[in-house]
Amino acid sequence: MEKAYNPAEVDKKWIVAWREHEVFKANADSSGPPFTIILPPPNITGSLTVGHALGTTVQDLLCRWKRMRGFNVLWLAGMDHAGIATQKVVERSLLEGGITKDDLGREKFLEECWRWKEKYHDRIVEQLDRLGASLDWSRETFTLDPGVSRAVREVFVRLHRKGLIYRDRYIVNWCPSCGTAISDEEVDFVETHGKLYYVAYPFAEGVGEIVVGTTRPETILGDVAVAVNPGDGRTKALEGKMLALPLVDRQIPIIFDDAVDPAFGTGCLKVTPAHDATDFAIGLKHSLAPVIVIDREGKMNENAGRFAGLDRREARKQILSALEEQGLLRKIEDYDHSIGHHDRCGTAIEPYISRQWFMCMKSLAEPAIEVVEQGGVTFTPERWRNIYLSWMENIRDWCISRQLWWGHRIPVWYCGDCEETVLAVDEPKSCPRCGGAKLRQDDDVLDTWFSSWLWSFSPMGWPEETKDLERFHPTSVLVTGGDIIFFWVARMIMAAIEFRGEIPFSSVYLTGIVRDTKGRKMSKSLGNSPDPIDIIDRSGADAMRFTLMMLSPPGQDIVFEESKVDVGRHFANKIWNAARLVLGQEFDVEKGGVETAGSAAELHRSVFGSAPGGEIEFGWEDYWIISRLGRRSRDLEGFIDTYRFDEASRALYDFLWHEYCDWYLELSKSASRGGGARSRGTTIVARAVLGASMMLLHPIMPFITEEIWSMLAPSGEMLAHSRFPGIPDRYLDDKLEADVEFFKEIVTAIRNLRQSFNIPPGRLVNVVINCENGRGLPERLERFVGQIELLAKVDGLKVAEGAAKPSGSVGAGLANVEIYMMLRGIIDVDAEKRRLGKELEKLGRECEKVDGRLRDRRFIEKAPPDVVEQERNRYNEMSDKKRRIVRILEDLG
Repeated sequence: MEKAYNPAEVDKKWIVAWREHEVFKANADSSGPPFTIILPPPNITGSLTVGHALGTTVQDLLCRWKRMRGFNVLWLAGMDHAGIATQKVVERSLLEGGITKDDLGREKFLEECWRWKEKYHDRIVEQLDRLGASLDWSRETFTLDPGVSRAVREVFVRLHRKGLIYRDRYIVNWCPSCGTAISDEEVDFVETHGKLYYVAYPFAEGVGEIVVGTTRPETILGDVAVAVNPGDGRTKALEGKMLALPLVDRQIPIIFDDAVDPAFGTGCLKVTPAHDATDFAIGLKHSLAPVIVIDREGKMNENAGRFAGLDRREARKQILSALEEQGLLRKIEDYDHSIGHHDRCGTAIEPYISRQWFMCMKSLAEPAIEVVEQGGVTFTPERWRNIYLSWMENIRDWCISRQLWWGHRIPVWYCGDCEETVLAVDEPKSCPRCGGAKLRQDDDVLDTWFSSWLWSFSPMGWPEETKDLERFHPTSVLVTGGDIIFFWVARMIMAAIEFRGEIPFSSVYLTGIVRDTKGRKMSKSLGNSPDPIDIIDRSGADAMRFTLMMLSPPGQDIVFEESKVDVGRHFANKIWNAARLVLGQEFDVEKGGVETAGSAAELHRSVFGSAPGGEIEFGWEDYWIISRLGRRSRDLEGFIDTYRFDEASRALYDFLWHEYCDWYLELSKSASRGGGARSRGTTIVARAVLGASMMLLHPIMPFITEEIWSMLAPSGEMLAHSRFPGIPDRYLDDKLEADVEFFKEIVTAIRNLRQSFNIPPGRLVNVVINCENGRGLPERLERFVGQIELLAKVDGLKVAEGAAKPSGSVGAGLANVEIYMMLRGIIDVDAEKRRLGKELEKLGRECEKVDGRLRDRRFIEKAPPDVVEQERNRYNEMSDKKRRIVRILEDLG
């Protein structure tokens, strides 16, 4: 093995090897139980973020874990065409050359989009490979592939025939920047410090006025009424009155409607059906014709009179000036309210009336609610279940059409001869009504999520009944972010029940949000997200994967900074150095020799497929580490099955770093140096436990474990293909584990005493262990005496019941024992007492200063909370140190 671990070379080596050997290709004919995950298809416009790395690592961990337990794993690879996002970036790219999409026309523009897809597809594949994603690339699917497109058209036609898809002129969320309608779920509401403008509406007969409060004075030009609540006693005299609409030569009525909140503003609501969803509903109820004054680009149209052509923001300024000039602007107040923005581009949404395609969701939602209520689909964390149910119970119709060119074009054609509307899965050659050939397809495309909601089954060949569908659907678990639970998770459940008659997955694991140290969500737009590939280049994929898992309690947000990856990097180096030590020991599997029974030999056989022969002898430390391995293996299964990846990572870290490296390998050195059967036994155990540990760690850190395994395993089989044998219960020894824990506490206590007095590592000390009477502790410690002397650098350890504390010794107390370490002849006791006395005086002065600050009310009130907390912690630490020094001085006499 190389002296230093080089993750760049190791990662590259195994990415190529896994690909060449098709290690991750699922087999629909395999008899193994299926385990299926669908990769949330990344957008072809994007590059990986730390958030993507988190989700990908979780999925890969689960897939590798299941493969090594005999499951027939399919992790289905795919990518999303990302309608709006892709069209926008391609348009921007063309504009750099002075070309617009309209200059090219639809077909030529789509060719540019496909070129973009081909260009960036390979980049995303490379990024996923670099992360170690064990995807089945042989089944890779793109959301605009012919098979998926056919499934999309099939679904559209079926739902239309059931009356669940319809076309209507309705108010929608319009993005002026993207030039398309978007769904309610694509709107982010941002709390905004705005203004409430109070505008006077004169009575038409010229006497008196009413005042209306509005946050959008630019829409006054589209008002068709002013509404008041019929239960508001102030409004009784207003019935039948007409108002002169400010700035416009038009009269509008006063109407009565329960939707008006009498407590808001003046209790009078301007009704603008063309530019507000609530007003649109009021307009329908009262048969009020809408007046559109803002166009699709966010500019005032011809109905805005002298303000026509102005951007809506500029129009607001000029309309306010005009109102003020006419004496109609009564007052302006500060007003905080939420404004909807497009989640893709951040543009403020314009409520807009247009003809769109919609899907009725209520009947589709009902069975999807039922399966979750009955436990057929579970959510981790559990709180997402209630969020899902609440949204589903209040679900609204889905606006599924988009005014774009890139995407699944709506499978509807209009006859130019008889105006018949034709729906078809395959493009019709002629009109079924009149036989005419003048057919024009609908210009709109479907919402990107319309293909994504079919993603659990469309990549497997639906609507055909394929082997993959029979074998791998329903899928096992969906790993995704909570931000798309409505976009994707809920809709996939509805789609699978509707078109497959079954759930799409039985479990949903929702990862937390990756945040920076300021608590902000990491994103490319904020510039606060490091590129995961840059981190991998510096530290290796395994280091980042391990760190992300260690930081990931189920569903909780992660505070991430690159320096935290040092934990994973140091861990990888520790494992590498341990492997170098173990692999550096001479070892041969003696075929035909005398096979040795017992847990150590059996473990070697089950891990490597070969039994060691020859004369072998094992010690208590060998049986202890095997028992600990079995215990950790069980813990790990429970942690991963319940998505507690942070605890799984820590369990492996503690076992490999502390129990295996710090204790077992240190304990085994003396046996290894002695040669013979005892040395051979220790080598067998060290290799077997290292091999089993690589199996357990492989799902989290696949590259380094595969590399070490390739040098450990005589069979030459890849670790990614290997099956974890499990650790039988008979390997576990509760009493031995408890005894060794007691032994470790004693060694640690002696080491701490040595460190407290700066005793050099090469200087041996005399130690007495005084055991509580009647507990049989001397007998319990008897087999550990030699190792205590070796590891704690003790010369002549005495273990007895009722032993007196020797003069000139210091003590450390444990449960049922006192440890006394002699200092006479080791250090200058008098000098040490003087040094400790001075340190005690200094600590006393410092404690007084800090205590004074903490008693000062001005300091507590004015200092930042974290500074106050630091001072409290400092005071407590110094107080603890003072108490320890006092005890030591008492010991020294």
